[in-house]
Amino acid sequence: MNNLPFYVVPLTHHDWEEAVAYAKKLPAEAIPEVRLDMLSPDVDPEKFIDSLKHRCIASCRRVSEGGYWPDEDETGRMERMQIALKGRPHWVDLEWEIDIPTWLEAELTHTRVLRSVHVAPGVFDIESRLERLPRGDAYKWVGHASRLTDNLAIKKALAWAKDRYINVSAFLQGKKGVISRCMQAAWGGSFTYAAPDNAEESASGQIKLETMLSWRCHRFYPAHGLCGVLGSPALQSEGPAFHNRRFQQSFKDLVYLPLEAETADEAFEAMKSLPLLGVSITMPLKETLPSIMNLPSPINTAWHRSEGEPWQWANTDSMALEYFLTDIPAGPVLVLGGGGVAKTSTNVMEKMGRPVINCTRRNPAPPSEVIEFAPVGVIQATSLGMNFVDPLPFPDILHAARPSLRWAVEWVNCHETAFSTWAHESGLTLVRGQDLFEKQATLQSRIFIRECGG
Repeated sequence: MNNLPFYVVPLTHHDWEEAVAYAKKLPAEAIPEVRLDMLSPDVDPEKFIDSLKHRCIASCRRVSEGGYWPDEDETGRMERMQIALKGRPHWVDLEWEIDIPTWLEAELTHTRVLRSVHVAPGVFDIESRLERLPRGDAYKWVGHASRLTDNLAIKKALAWAKDRYINVSAFLQGKKGVISRCMQAAWGGSFTYAAPDNAEESASGQIKLETMLSWRCHRFYPAHGLCGVLGSPALQSEGPAFHNRRFQQSFKDLVYLPLEAETADEAFEAMKSLPLLGVSITMPLKETLPSIMNLPSPINTAWHRSEGEPWQWANTDSMALEYFLTDIPAGPVLVLGGGGVAKTSTNVMEKMGRPVINCTRRNPAPPSEVIEFAPVGVIQATSLGMNFVDPLPFPDILHAARPSLRWAVEWVNCHETAFSTWAHESGLTLVRGQDLFEKQATLQSRIFIRECGG
């Protein structure tokens, strides 16, 4: 009987033939979880598990623990588990507080028991639970993250468990719990959960298996340094894919993760306590976080070599913008937006000696003033465009500026935006958000690789 692989992948597919096909292609580092509470009633659990050559975890999650099986039908749930056990799964997931039933006792020669518990938000009883383990072969504790620093409790508990050779996984659900899922091996955990690559996640904060494999989460060890992108939304950032690949190519023991934080207080608290070695600062923290750190703003990069050393800083956004505008026609510039990116853009224009007129929601420039200003360039530095349905920003202002414009800059790099489409249709030379991102991120990677960690 095999030990539990590092990645557990719940099969959330609606088509169970597709689920079986996907499960059979999983690498040795991953094992599928058959969620009986999600399995269609017309699917025989015994035959389904047998089709996987028994290599799976069988579970039946109650509604109160994030599943679909009615809490009031415990008898039916146990009957469903008993039927599945006839397929001889390698593992069966049994809740922490339940005594091992007689029908399971007889199967323990070929099936191991994973004990699991999903606690309510605000509950952090992992240490007391680890001190009073029920009978089992592996253990899973799942909580909820309301702040990034909640992950610190997981880090300490996993280190304690590893010292005592306890086969455990402990992590937090939600966007702010991604750290605990990805740093499981580095912090002392034995396994973690990943979402299937071709189906939806079974819980909030799950990362696709393909992504976790590419980040090499299963190879992390305690000395791995933690970097990441701080802001909101962070999960959709391209930074982790970009930086982790370069860290690996440079043989640098660093990992770069999405760190969801809406406020500067939360972000700075996480920087100190987790601790973080290097951070990319994004919306809405480009001005507020540097202010708390007593650094100039706006900036988008901060780092130090080790915990306790002073933070150093750079604004690779401004470096990237200046790089792309060096050979673009000089002249007055219209900057749309009033946040950190807009201020970075204005600072670069002033450094390059280009007059600026700024247009914000609170202080929109009159079209007549824009016509008289005759800008040759326009920089789109608002958040409009982050969503596909976002409209063109300040259309009346852009219409007024159009006759004199020769180039445009779009900071949003997620996809084609209403602004970038307008710029193309207007025949303007366009600096794309993707180009700006790749240039500034390349500069960031060089800093992190050179300066962070040993």
